[in-house]
Amino acid sequence: MKFGCSKLRGAPVAVFSLVLVTLTVIFWPAVVLRGQVPSSTFQQLNAALMSLLPEPVIDPLVSPPGRFNAVKPQEFDPGRTNLVQAAWLNAIGCPTGASIAIPNSSFTGVAGFAPFTDTACATGDPNDQHNEGLLLVKTGPTENFASATAELINVKGITLTELGYDIRKLGATANLPGSHCGAGAPRFNVITDDGVLHFLGCNSPPPAQVFSATGWIRLRWSPASAFPPILTTVRRIVIVFDEGQDPSGGPDQFGAAILDNIDVNGQMVGHGATDAS
Repeated sequence: MKFGCSKLRGAPVAVFSLVLVTLTVIFWPAVVLRGQVPSSTFQQLNAALMSLLPEPVIDPLVSPPGRFNAVKPQEFDPGRTNLVQAAWLNAIGCPTGASIAIPNSSFTGVAGFAPFTDTACATGDPNDQHNEGLLLVKTGPTENFASATAELINVKGITLTELGYDIRKLGATANLPGSHCGAGAPRFNVITDDGVLHFLGCNSPPPAQVFSATGWIRLRWSPASAFPPILTTVRRIVIVFDEGQDPSGGPDQFGAAILDNIDVNGQMVGHGATDAS
């Protein structure tokens, strides 16, 4: 789903919000430093971004609140630049209980299969039947007014004890190879029921990490480590990816990340509709 400026109500508010969000994208590195508490300016600008992302309409009879069960990718691209993408795709996730094919002696066919599970994701979403992963991409410069996002569904009213995801990256989060993992992207934006906006960046604050030798890391955060700490129930959680291929998207400037097993209190979602735009 793409959102345009028609979602905004009231011209003065719309213009003000657009300016704020544009500044968020352009001046992100100036207001958020690795391992440091973000400035009040960043909090205001990040809130403007969230105000432009409409909340999903959920039927409480079909999907009761507080039962996290889905992650919905969507692109925020009001300028229709076609430079951001968010999608679940088959075969790119962290393999849990997968099988690898063993060739026959002449390499003309398959002789058998062997089990394979990446050590970073010994557990995963049991409903993921196609090893899906969540692709988040921002092509080009960070200053482009566009973001890849993913809304966590049915989280309203939850008291957080754990939040996290698996990321396709070799070694520690600060290493260059693999997915982009910056101080600000991919990040969790969490709005609590008291109206406060909190955030957890991939590399700031430091997460608990489980590494593998084959290019995955399991990242988990305590809600108390968020900026500011999460002390009350949740209203909304959105994953935001808005750092591109310029120096603002450093140190790797890759502009893309692959995530899996989005985790809320130990409940993991690692699949979704594979209908990329």
